[in-house]
Amino acid sequence: MEQDQKQLVQLLPLLPVLAELGRTEHVTETAELLGVPQSTVSRALARASAVVGTELLVRDGRGVRLTPAARTLLPYIEQALTAFKAGLDLVRDESDVVRGRISLSFQHTFGEAALPLLISAFRTRHPGAAFTLSQGARNACLDELASGESDLALTAPVAPPGRNLSSATLYREPLRLVVHHSHPLAAQPSARLADIRADPFVALGPGYGMRSLTDALFREAGYRPRIAFESQDSHTVRGLVSAGLGVSILPPGGDAPGRTVSPETGNLGWVEVPLDSALAFREVGLSWRRRKPGSEPVPVRLFRDLVVTEGPGLLAGLVRQRSR
Repeated sequence: MEQDQKQLVQLLPLLPVLAELGRTEHVTETAELLGVPQSTVSRALARASAVVGTELLVRDGRGVRLTPAARTLLPYIEQALTAFKAGLDLVRDESDVVRGRISLSFQHTFGEAALPLLISAFRTRHPGAAFTLSQGARNACLDELASGESDLALTAPVAPPGRNLSSATLYREPLRLVVHHSHPLAAQPSARLADIRADPFVALGPGYGMRSLTDALFREAGYRPRIAFESQDSHTVRGLVSAGLGVSILPPGGDAPGRTVSPETGNLGWVEVPLDSALAFREVGLSWRRRKPGSEPVPVRLFRDLVVTEGPGLLAGLVRQRSR
């Protein structure tokens, strides 16, 4: 540790005593104000003078007076203590203020792990915060955000920033072809969209984020899939694929039911196959309305800041685990 750093470490506990001595210029009065023995104040003064390398106060009758060195140093001591107190006040104010309600819209696929992880991290710091949650299709989430029904929206694809909208990407994950475990592609290391041209396709309905992504994939492949079923959540899509009723394209399912085939489940089971396409991914992100400075509720701002700054790190392990 450098000498200057050592001096700071030694002086920091003494700053309140030095600041009070500078104001009172009296050891007894300083001790009474701080609620400590006079000997504690005297020792603090002696230690501080030793660390600085010069006398800071000298006896003057029954009192003390500041030396020129102390008068030079005192404004900086008071400034440091004032800044630290301001930081403490801010932390306390935020802890008290964050008892409001945060309204959040999100797509179904984030309700199982990603969103709970983010809320848990926030509630650890601000246990008084409350959430109103609304889940649905991507378009519905963004409509709620635009209308003011929700403060924030967690969607994929991420909403593009606009005049009244800001967004931040949290992570990217691959899209996989999901097939029945007995499908010819189940044992392949990868697949192309052309390989499932003749297969019935299980899709999410219009307005869902995955529907827009799969539509773009099939446009790139140059054909429209033969949609056998449309569902409103990915769990049902996997269930239909698991029963051999079609194939689908979804984000990684991790350890979702159906991945492990067993005698108890009959012939049910699905397998994920990597897709050979530059478009086979989705970006997940948070969106919020732009507001006039100072008009955004403090709980909303604090949660948004946590998600944007710490969310990618908080979710990185989950993304890796799901994408294995």
